[in-house]
Amino acid sequence: QARKGRLAIMDHMLQTIDHPRAELSAYAPKVEIMHINPDKIRDVIGPGGKKINEIIDETGVKLDIEQDGTIYIGAVDQAMINRSKEIIEAITREAEVGQIYDAKVERIEKYGAFVEIFSGIDALLHISQISKDRINKVEDVLKIGYT
Repeated sequence: QARKGRLAIMDHMLQTIDHPRAELSAYAPKVEIMHINPDKIRDVIGPGGKKINEIIDETGVKLDIEQDGTIYIGAVDQAMINRSKEIIEAITREAEVGQIYDAKVERIEKYGAFVEIFSGIDALLHISQISKDRINKVEDVLKIGYT
């Protein structure tokens, strides 16, 4: 008897909508999952929760971070989710040896310059790597703020 009831309900449902919708309603809440290196969790949270609160305030999402690096991002708008993912990816991004990056000169020393390659990530650009030609002083080629 219960089986007949379930089948009748299913038949009625199929008459109403015979296949799932391709996209969710614009008003339906959405949840996406992303994974980060567990060592980077503290960078996403920030001191006293400052960074995670900035992400939440800017994007309007709800964030839940698990110990294994799984992040659940919930929002009513896909654009909000995408923006929060961009911010988190920028925070957790790691430099790869041998890659070339656009960087901003933050500090100059006798032996080279410290440059910001990602938001909050600084690297040393040794004097021998600044130019193909030999240079005597870093200041001859670079100034603070150059990109």
